[in-house]
Amino acid sequence: MENDNDRTEVIILTSHYRVEGRISLVPDARVTDFVLNEEKFIVVTDAEVKDEEDNVILTSSFLTVNRDNIEIIMPVNLAHVV
Repeated sequence: MENDNDRTEVIILTSHYRVEGRISLVPDARVTDFVLNEEKFIVVTDAEVKDEEDNVILTSSFLTVNRDNIEIIMPVNLAHVV
C-alpha cells in the first residue's frame, strides 16, 4: 500500500497546460526513469490543472496524463518558478 512518502510532488508541462500533483515514485528513483518506464498514461493524484494564463481550470484527486504530451516534468522541490 502506498503512503505519502512514496508520492513525489511534480510539475508537468504540456503544450497547453500545467499540471501540479503527485506521482508514485519509489524512494531514490529518478522522475526520468519513472516516465520512461510508465505505460502510455501517467497517474497523477491531488492534481491541479492550469491553462496558459495560469487560471485553474480543473482540480481532481485522480487524473491521467498522456506520456506523449509531456514536454517537461520535474519534482516541485527542484523547480524555481519565476
